[in-house]
Amino acid sequence: MTDGLRLRDVHLSRGAITALRGIDLVVRRGELLVVLGPSGAGKSSLLRAIAGLDPVTGGTVAIGGRDVTALRPGQRDVSMVFQSYSLLPHLTVADNIAFGHRIRGADRRTAAARAAQAAATVGCADLLARRPHQLSGGERQRVALARVLVREPDVFLLDEPLANLDAALRTRMRTEIRAVHDRLGTTTVYVTHDQSEAMALGDRIAVLRAGRIEQVGTPDEVWHRPRTRHVASFVGGPGMNLLPGDGPLRLAGVEATTVELGVRPEHVALGGPDIAPTDLRGEVERVEVLGEDALVHLRLGGHSLIARVPARARPAPGERVAVSVAGEHLHAFDAATGERVPLPAGAAAR
Repeated sequence: MTDGLRLRDVHLSRGAITALRGIDLVVRRGELLVVLGPSGAGKSSLLRAIAGLDPVTGGTVAIGGRDVTALRPGQRDVSMVFQSYSLLPHLTVADNIAFGHRIRGADRRTAAARAAQAAATVGCADLLARRPHQLSGGERQRVALARVLVREPDVFLLDEPLANLDAALRTRMRTEIRAVHDRLGTTTVYVTHDQSEAMALGDRIAVLRAGRIEQVGTPDEVWHRPRTRHVASFVGGPGMNLLPGDGPLRLAGVEATTVELGVRPEHVALGGPDIAPTDLRGEVERVEVLGEDALVHLRLGGHSLIARVPARARPAPGERVAVSVAGEHLHAFDAATGERVPLPAGAAAR
């Protein structure tokens, strides 16, 4: 099967600033790939390179097996949703949705029919007569999505489309975006800095940092086997605890000074009658209650550690508690390069 999208060794520079550094990426036809990274990682630059809005300074971009590197944006058959919805205030919702189709030569009747169909797909068919100032944030987002659906492009590009919405609406809209994608099956690249959004939406996730891709994998792969220290610490809520190999957690058979050890907060167990005895003791500095769970911030051997525990079993600030980490939940990263390194068979914390 032809790839939906392929980037080979893509570089993008603007003057002295290098935004993308040798991007190699394949997006399968019909896949929803989420590009995840912090501000300044190059996420929007990556979308702009795919769309042709910023010409690449090296490498190639291919869509559906066709090299589009030298083509203008209008020749690439992509549709893009920006963080800013950019709806035209003087037009109705129906005309906003149909606008792009009309300027590409479609007659009014055809454009209106496609607009109505796209509006129905995203659940805003009852808004067609309104103008943008009469819409809520969620309604504007639906209209922006409908506007790109009208074209039936080869690739959808979504640049942090939910960033301006409140938390509850973000959750609802990401569910709707996933449902629309499942219905249409269009190759989609979705950019976000929100790891929970990435985990919920993506067939796969590409973690981007400083213009380079650090890992591409399914949500399970990125969560359970982070390839680098950055991926481990960035993905998670909160991210993985990272401690020096010669710190409070030690691994038999591993040269302590060459590695950093990682453990997710969910895998840090605190002392109680059902916890195996341990020599590790931590002092509780503070506790954040998050509904059914609580984040317990500990001081352990001069280092910080976070445990995620049931809220009903949380210790109080100032308590000293036993800390237990099962060896199968430990990760190791090269202290110099940050790359994941294998653990010895049967490794256990001590």
